Amino acid sequence: MRKGKLIVISGASGVGKGTVLGIMMQKRHDLSFSVSATTRPPRPGEKEGVHYYFVTKERFEDMIARGEFLEYDAHAANYYGTPRAQAEEKMSRGPVLLDIEPNGARQVREAAPDAMLVFIMPPSMEELEKRLRSRGDTPEEQIQLRMTRAVWEMEQRHWYDHVVVNDIPERCADEILKLIADEADK
Repeated sequence: MRKGKLIVISGASGVGKGTVLGIMMQKRHDLSFSVSATTRPPRPGEKEGVHYYFVTKERFEDMIARGEFLEYDAHAANYYGTPRAQAEEKMSRGPVLLDIEPNGARQVREAAPDAMLVFIMPPSMEELEKRLRSRGDTPEEQIQLRMTRAVWEMEQRHWYDHVVVNDIPERCADEILKLIADEADK
């Protein structure tokens, strides 16, 4: 695969994107992960610059005004975005995975039409809610916001290049890696 290929991974909060991405990166060492900036507070165990860049709402809005994002979106009462400089630096070394929502995916499609967009679906809405609740760190209000948002996000899957169900994270990761390999062979 040529350097600079963007691979967008989207799916509702709780669908297991982080787990799937971790498996993918263990299996393919040429992939790098673009770390997003967010205004949400860190969850237990999350590290600055590893999981996210945690910034204030004011700082995020300043970065938007200066055009510092490849893409950004607001959902679940917080901003999320991909810092442009960080993504470009990683693209110079090889394929870059972006874990972003549908609005951001549309922005990436406009900026990089050759990006591959993959949407990860949960096995069911019941399983998605169970996964969100099992985290144990998400307030009820946030769970309800995320479930409402999940319905809209899943309706967006039709314009993605590929849709994959995360019933078993290892199988889901393997399916996406095969899609990436197939794309490289084109």
